[in-house]
This record gives sequence, structure tokens and C-alpha cells, in this order.
Amino acid sequence: MLAIQIDRHGGPEVLTVREVPEPVPEPGEVLIRSTASSLNPVDWKTRAWDVGPELPATLGWDLAGVVVDGGGTAFRPGDHVIAMSAQIATGRGTWAERVALPTRLLAKAPTTVPLADAAALPLAGVTAVQALDKAAVTTGTRMLVIGAAGAVGGIAVQLARRAGAVIDALVSRPDHHDEARALGADKVGHTLGDLPDGAYDAVLDTAGLDAGRALAPGGRYVSIADHPLPDVPGAVKSYVQEDQEQLASLAALVERGELRLRVAHRYPFHQARAAHERFEAGGNVGKFLLTF
Repeated sequence: MLAIQIDRHGGPEVLTVREVPEPVPEPGEVLIRSTASSLNPVDWKTRAWDVGPELPATLGWDLAGVVVDGGGTAFRPGDHVIAMSAQIATGRGTWAERVALPTRLLAKAPTTVPLADAAALPLAGVTAVQALDKAAVTTGTRMLVIGAAGAVGGIAVQLARRAGAVIDALVSRPDHHDEARALGADKVGHTLGDLPDGAYDAVLDTAGLDAGRALAPGGRYVSIADHPLPDVPGAVKSYVQEDQEQLASLAALVERGELRLRVAHRYPFHQARAAHERFEAGGNVGKFLLTF
């Protein structure tokens, strides 16, 4: 089979589509034929930075595909599934034509969107859920989402609005204002000066911007960015963890039309280098898919 691998760190040119052995599922694992994966910031960082498992390594955290061999588990051949695999920690990348994963990582894919599009959900969705949990978002929470037009931010806005929060949004450029409003934000700005000081019960920062001054006394500041936390009491990082139950709940929301997936571009996996180049250029609204 073919997989997208790196054998050294660097720019998009280090991505190589090569033939590798097909995985053999271990007990409790399922073999999946890949339909699509997606690009996430962690993927280009793993490629570019000296992080991740031993090389050569197959990249990729997201997966949407079709079960080939259920391995005696509850999953059956032909089932459409999605998964998130913590590639940096486990070395189980998803950018391959066949992927073997433990059943604890799998959820049934939503049937109301194309299977390939469902690859946009796992990492961004689970990251948003876990960050919002840390932010303790409930009905009436006044919340600021920084990077609200991005993958995680866009899902967070929708989920927080669904939970009854009042959302303001910060986006990277003026032409993203309408997107943030369409997702459920009320007030939208593209600089901190556009938003009030000390007004928010919770701030979710997906971009690494020091917005501590926006937080109300006693508020909760949660960041998923690589940048240092602002100097505000109780500020915390949220590091995503694999979670089958959360993934299944997100898939159910998509199934019912209560959570919108946004896909910006689709690339055949052989064009992974071109996908990385465009992804890293920024200014994107929606996910980049790699299709198999």
C-alpha cells in the first residue's frame, strides 16, 4: 500500500508517498480502508520540527474510511467510521491507504455528509470539546473565541452557542467576519482593540494571542496554542486526548445537522506537498482534506 511519510524534518519537500507494508491488526484492532484524512497544524509542525515518533514516520491524526476487517470486534466490514489517532505519541499516522487502529479510537461516521468530509471532524472537534470543558461553558457564559474562523475555533463557536453561551469572536482578517457570524458569533473583530476589556467569563485562544485583558475578574482562560499563556490567574493549556465517546457525540451532532463541517479544499493524497504549501500560507476558512 501507499503512505505519506517523512524520513527527515523540513519543508513540504520532505513529504514522500512511498510503498509500505500493509498493517496487520492486533487483537482489538480494526483494519480500515482510508477514504480521507485532513491537515491540521500539528501535521506541519511534526513535519517541520524535530518532534514526533522515530523516523521514517507516517503523518496524520484524522481518518474517515471503511472497515475492511473488524477483527472480531463490534465493527463489521463495510462500516463507515471516523477516528482520531494521536500520531506524535503513538506513531500511528493515518495518511495511508490502509490503517489499523484500536476500536477505542473509532466511531461510526455521520451518514448525512459525504464520508470524506467527515475526516474534517475528529481532531478539531475533540480539541474544541475538551477546551470548552476546561472553560466551563454553560448557559449565559460570555465568551471570546480567538481564531473563530479556524478549524477548532469554528467548531467551538458552534458548540458554545449550542450550550447557551454568548459568543464574541476574534478573526485574523476582516473578510472572515461574515464566516464567524454565520457560525454563531455576535460581535466580531480582527484586532483586540475591536473588543471590550474585562468583559468575558471565558476566553478560548486557538491562535496564541495574549488577550488576558479581555477576561473578566475570575474568568477562565484556556489556550490550545503553542505560545506561552498570558499572565492571568488560572490560565490553562488544553492538550487534546483521544476520546471515543466525545467523537461519537460530535458525529451525532453532524448527523442531526446541529454541527456544520467546513471543507475548504480537497487534494488527492499524491498532492500532499501542494496541500501543505497552500495550508501553511494561511487565510483559509475550512479544512484541507487528503483523499485516498
